[in-house]
Amino acid sequence: MTLAYGVLSGGGVCARVDGVVVDLRGVDPLFDAPSLNALMAAGPEAWRQARERVDEGRELGEAGELGDTALGMPFEVADYVDFYSSLHHATNLGRMFRPDAEPLLPNWRHLPVGYHGRAGTVVPSGTAVQRPAGQHPGGMFGPTARLDIELEAGFVIGTPSVMGEPVPVERALDHVFGMVLVNDWSARDIQAWEYQPLGPFLGKSFATSVSRWVVPLDELRDRRVPGEPQDPAPLPYLAEDPWAYDVALEIELNGTVIARSNTRHLYWSIAQQIAHLTVNGASLRTGDLLATGTISGPEPEERGSLIELSWNGEEPIELPDGSTRTFLEDGDEVVLRGEPLGEVRGRISPALLAPNDRH
Repeated sequence: MTLAYGVLSGGGVCARVDGVVVDLRGVDPLFDAPSLNALMAAGPEAWRQARERVDEGRELGEAGELGDTALGMPFEVADYVDFYSSLHHATNLGRMFRPDAEPLLPNWRHLPVGYHGRAGTVVPSGTAVQRPAGQHPGGMFGPTARLDIELEAGFVIGTPSVMGEPVPVERALDHVFGMVLVNDWSARDIQAWEYQPLGPFLGKSFATSVSRWVVPLDELRDRRVPGEPQDPAPLPYLAEDPWAYDVALEIELNGTVIARSNTRHLYWSIAQQIAHLTVNGASLRTGDLLATGTISGPEPEERGSLIELSWNGEEPIELPDGSTRTFLEDGDEVVLRGEPLGEVRGRISPALLAPNDRH
C-alpha cells in the first residue's frame, strides 16, 4: 500500500491508504494542525512514527472517498523553485527556438538550471486558473493567446537547512518530506517577450497548481530506478550515481488523454537540485516547493507541454470532437495524473483586464 497525506478543508491531517481516506485528527497533535508543515518540520523520525500511527487512525474510522472540495492546500509554501531538469524538454525547446544551433545551451549538462518563482500563487488542484494578461512581443498588451501547461513533479522540503551551509548531495534527501504533482501554467507569448535577459517572470507567476495529496518520500523507495549516464560527469558537489523515480504520468485535455510521460525521464535528480540550490549558502525552509520543470520523454507522445505537443503551434492537436488545440482556450480543463501522486486539475477562466485596458 502507498500512503499519502492531505489536509481537510476545515483543518486537520488525513491520510489516503489503498484508496481509503482516514481522518487522523485526535490521533496525534501533529495531525490536528491546519497544514502538514508541523509534521514536515518534525523530521524523519517523526515521519516514521506518523506512518505507524496511521493504523491507529484506521481503527478510529474511515472518512471514505473525498473530493477536492473536502481537501485544502496540503502545505504552506515557503519558497518556490522551478527547475528545468528534463533533457528531452530542453532539447525540444532548443530545436524550436534555435534551429540552426545546438539545442542545449552550454551550461545545461553542467548544472540543474532553475529560477525562483512566486510562492503566493501556488494553488491546490481544482482551483480555476484565470487567463493572464500582460505584454506580448512588440510591447502590445492583452490576454495571453498562448496559454500552456507544464507536466511536472514537485518535492516538498520538511526539515530546513542552515543558511551558509551547503547541503551535500548524499544528505539532500534527508530534508525532503514528500512528492507532489505540479502543473506550472505558462503564458508563452508573455514569457517570450520578457524572459531575456533575466528569465521567467509574469509569464509564469500567475498560477502553479499542485496535487492535494503529498506522498512521503519513503513510500517511493521501491520506485527508484537507475538514470541515464550524465555526460560530462557533474562537478564533485553534484556527483552521484544517476537515478530517478519511476512514476507514470499523463495529460488529459477536456476528457482526452493527449500525452503520457514518466518521471524517470528526468536528467537531474532532486538530490542534485538541492545540492545546487544550496551550494552558494542559500537555505532550505520547511514548506519549500522544488519543482522539476516539464517532464518530457523521447517520443512525440511523451511531451509534457502543449508548446511541444503542437510544436510551437505548427502541428495542432486533434481532439475526438473534431476540434483542435495549439494552446488552451477559455473553458478548457486540464488534468494531470500520476499514481500514486494523484491528480492536478484546473479549468481556464477568461482574462480580467486592468481597468484602463478594457474596451
